[in-house]
Amino acid sequence: MQAGGGAEGEPGGEGEREPLNPEAADTLGVSPTYREFVRHSYLELMGANQHSLHALNWRRLYLSRAKLKASTSLLEDYDYPPGLLVAFSVCTTVLVAVHLFALMVSTCILPNIEAVSNIHNLNSVNESPHERMHRYIELAWGFSTALGIFLFLTEVVLICWVKFMPVGGGGRDAAVASTVIMVPVGVVFVVFALHFYRSLVSHKTDRHQQELEELSKIKYQLDGEATAVQTV
Repeated sequence: MQAGGGAEGEPGGEGEREPLNPEAADTLGVSPTYREFVRHSYLELMGANQHSLHALNWRRLYLSRAKLKASTSLLEDYDYPPGLLVAFSVCTTVLVAVHLFALMVSTCILPNIEAVSNIHNLNSVNESPHERMHRYIELAWGFSTALGIFLFLTEVVLICWVKFMPVGGGGRDAAVASTVIMVPVGVVFVVFALHFYRSLVSHKTDRHQQELEELSKIKYQLDGEATAVQTV
């Protein structure tokens, strides 16, 4: 009995080797005081683990929300240069307007051209509005290709500056890097566009020259035949 009492009261007794489950303590004959102590310790341990799990879940929620805000919105308290914001808004507006104008011209003229081209008749080509609307067609093509692509490249650079400037030193370096990469790309694009335009104009000039020469030959032949008829 004394050994049993020592197990209940002394720290080195058999009581410390008992499991933490309070229900299992009833079968070992320990005192109610020790059972309450074990039950209280068990509940505190389970509550602490559950509290830590909830805290971890809330921490993950706040971290995910912060990442989404950082990736989808600009910093409202950052003082952007006025010139950058003006350039960004103007470039965006002009880019949208240019493509909408090209889309409008294509939507208005293309159905008429396709309707005529589906008629397999040599005389139907005269009914097509492509000659009368030639200037609008060329303007829409230039807007949607040359000017549209140049504005898109400029838009990419401006977006990089607007997005990365609030980040700090690393963000500014990223914006400068994008600008350094995009400048030679834009120069190559402008040179290619000018070269292509000059080649196209030269081709049209040569074609018109050939047509004029053919018309001159036909006129010369007709004049010779007319002279021969008058002589006879």
